[in-house]
Amino acid sequence: MRRISRRLRHWTARVLELPQDVVFDLPRLTMIGDRQLHIENHRGVIHFSPDRLSLRLPNGSLEIAGKGLVIRGIWAEEMFVEGVITQVSINGQGA
Repeated sequence: MRRISRRLRHWTARVLELPQDVVFDLPRLTMIGDRQLHIENHRGVIHFSPDRLSLRLPNGSLEIAGKGLVIRGIWAEEMFVEGVITQVSINGQGA
């Protein structure tokens, strides 16, 4: 059943020309150099310190490592992070 659902979502996204992040509930990350990161479609903060940020995602977590990390703005499913970003990784993502 899960396989049929996945195929149906792929077909729907292709036919209606919808972005896959919307159809599959994926995070959207926009990084500007190594200084700013805009994250969309997160589900909340798990951990925050000046050198590490962990966010809950619909199907896993997002880990951000760096120096002097600061949350400049946070909304229900969107966030802006600034600082020297050294690593970004997504854990447990996939269908």
